[in-house]
Amino acid sequence: VAALLAFCAAPALAQRGKWWQDERLRRELGLTTEQSTRLEEIFQKTQPTLRQRMQALDKAEDELDRLVETADDESVLKYVEVVEAARGELNKTRTVMLLRMRRSLTADQWAKFTALADQRNRQRTPDRRQR
Repeated sequence: VAALLAFCAAPALAQRGKWWQDERLRRELGLTTEQSTRLEEIFQKTQPTLRQRMQALDKAEDELDRLVETADDESVLKYVEVVEAARGELNKTRTVMLLRMRRSLTADQWAKFTALADQRNRQRTPDRRQR
């Protein structure tokens, strides 16, 4: 369970952009030039598919918006399945990319990466108990 939670937390740090090219993060994680190159290759290889999946989701959501305004409830509810399937494909592609990236790191690097992601998440999301 902890590994799954760490994997889910990591995308927040990954959303910073090309974190493997950030000199500070490379130094903190101890990334080698080869690892950074491999991470970039994974990213570049996946980007066209991610773009296609995002465009498919955008198109499906636009059609759903149109249907909400013009169609009956049954048609709208049926089309929700198309939208969610498109969203699922996008998320699956992104998750596979992150899995491949994770496998390019050592166990120690992954632990440091998830710790940094957790720290960043805590900074972005205030503790609700303090309210």
